[in-house]
Amino acid sequence: MGAHTLEPARWWRRRQEPLVLAVVALLVAAAVLVPLVSLAAGVFARDGAAAFAVLGSPRVRTLFARSLALAAAATVLALAAGLPLGLWLGRATFRGRRVVLLVHAFPLFLPPFLVALGWFHLLGRTGARVLLFGPAGVGAVLGFAFAPLVTALVALAVEAVDPALVDAARAVARPARVATHVLLPLAWPAAALGGLVVFVLAFSELGVPLFLGVTVYPAEVFVRLAAFGNLAEATALCVPLVAVGWLVLVLERALGARPLAALGLRSGLRAPPPPAAAPRGRRLARAAALSLALAPALLPLAGLAWRAAAGHAFAHLGGRLGDSVATSLAAGAAGATAITALALVLGHAVVRRRRVAAVADALAVLGFVVPATVLALGLVAAWNRPATRLVYGSLAILVLGFVARYAVVGVRTFAVAVAQASPHLEEAAAAHGGSYLQRLARIVVPLHARGAVAAWLLAFLFCLRDVETAILYYPPGRDPLPVRIFALEANGGDALVAGLSLVQVALTAAALAAVAALLLVRRRHPA
Repeated sequence: MGAHTLEPARWWRRRQEPLVLAVVALLVAAAVLVPLVSLAAGVFARDGAAAFAVLGSPRVRTLFARSLALAAAATVLALAAGLPLGLWLGRATFRGRRVVLLVHAFPLFLPPFLVALGWFHLLGRTGARVLLFGPAGVGAVLGFAFAPLVTALVALAVEAVDPALVDAARAVARPARVATHVLLPLAWPAAALGGLVVFVLAFSELGVPLFLGVTVYPAEVFVRLAAFGNLAEATALCVPLVAVGWLVLVLERALGARPLAALGLRSGLRAPPPPAAAPRGRRLARAAALSLALAPALLPLAGLAWRAAAGHAFAHLGGRLGDSVATSLAAGAAGATAITALALVLGHAVVRRRRVAAVADALAVLGFVVPATVLALGLVAAWNRPATRLVYGSLAILVLGFVARYAVVGVRTFAVAVAQASPHLEEAAAAHGGSYLQRLARIVVPLHARGAVAAWLLAFLFCLRDVETAILYYPPGRDPLPVRIFALEANGGDALVAGLSLVQVALTAAALAAVAALLLVRRRHPA
């Protein structure tokens, strides 16, 4: 009888990891695939042929080409600005380097249309403001807003390069040649991955083109649904967007492994500091690089602050904020918590090269690279039904959207933390009879607690900035703060909108300060 009693326990101990991974993979698939499948089924359930006829319109083809061109221009600009800054910050040794990187990265965690709004107020009534309103302005705003993504990925990849290799190159070549012939070839996969993500974000962007008066393809999808209520045509317009997202996913699969490997155990090594008295030319170059890193981040915020203060907006914010701040914080925290729970299992399994984890990770990437409008319409098609009204009419729909779109942020962040540690502790625990759940709870999570917190904070930042997905399905009366700012921009008054934007900036800054504090703790007390 004892043997029969122990047999199920042994079976459960052996099957814990595949079963838990299967459940997590199913949850990711449900979050990402259910909206996309519902979207496709909705088109064919209606008059699909008539809906797809809209794809042959010359206007639609023109807008699609324009969106591709704008996304490509923003990507080129982001690479042109972020790649040299990443090479520099990755090898720089001056004090405050991490602060510079955090300030430089700050616009990445803001809704891009707030950055455009800041430039608009900063330029005032000068002739330069006119340059914003057009395709060139859209490309410039998006390029500088997303350049920090390239900078961060390249800097992390460069930090992982063995200092001995760089020292050997410096002994026989000038610094510029070392950067272009040694560091750049090693960092190009990270730069290429950053360029892909920038392209996805720029291609999905809705707020900046609408604010700057440029009609783009995602805006056409939005208008078909929001203004005309034509879900079938809006869904048909998503077909080319899905094709773009699938192509980006294929390219990411080809590039994604190398940047993750670059964040291995050598990432904590630093090159020896340069001589204390740098030549005058080097000081001038550093000043120019600092200006390029800090000015695009700080100047738009200065424009928002000036307009809000000049219009005495801070005295009237309370009545217009309503529940938007609470909604943003509650939905963002719930979404980040769900994402982190998935990431603890999936991020660890990705590093340990489990097959199911690779499939689930690909689905998570698909949820991010598919344009936001597609995912949003899919959530509408999947959950806007009488049977699911309880979900669709509550904050749960926002949380589902955040998980579908930003799960990859938490998974990849925790995977990087796991990749930097040796698996020997887990192997020793397994050899002494420790089950998968015991190893996960007692070794993996405590050992990588800071990585888990970092995953939560980064996921929270992305949830907090979301506009493109939430604007199509947020519950009535429960609009997040970025959506409220976007809705009030047209008729809410410049000063009031600038003041609300500063509230969003303050929330983001507080969350980013928590990330900075975490990095500081990690630097002083490495795991």
